[in-house]
Amino acid sequence: MKKLKNVDRKTVLLIGHIGSILSILMYVSYIPQIMNNLHGNYGNPLQPLVAAINCTIWVLYAVLGKKTDWPLLLANFPGIIFGLVTFFTSLH
Repeated sequence: MKKLKNVDRKTVLLIGHIGSILSILMYVSYIPQIMNNLHGNYGNPLQPLVAAINCTIWVLYAVLGKKTDWPLLLANFPGIIFGLVTFFTSLH
């Protein structure tokens, strides 16, 4: 993929921080579904399970590299937790 030549490092870091925050918010947004599941209004378990698996792969990628990619790890770790909790509470 061709890099944009006129984008400075600060802009790239800002985009990375925004992406990390949005990733975390995306997985925290499972909380209402978890609450519904616990109250007997079960959601579909497939999507949160796939999200948890996806996040597991990204966390492994972040950890197993030559240097730990902390933003990638921190952005995806909540997806493992919230995805699995949502998945298990969706089972009835």
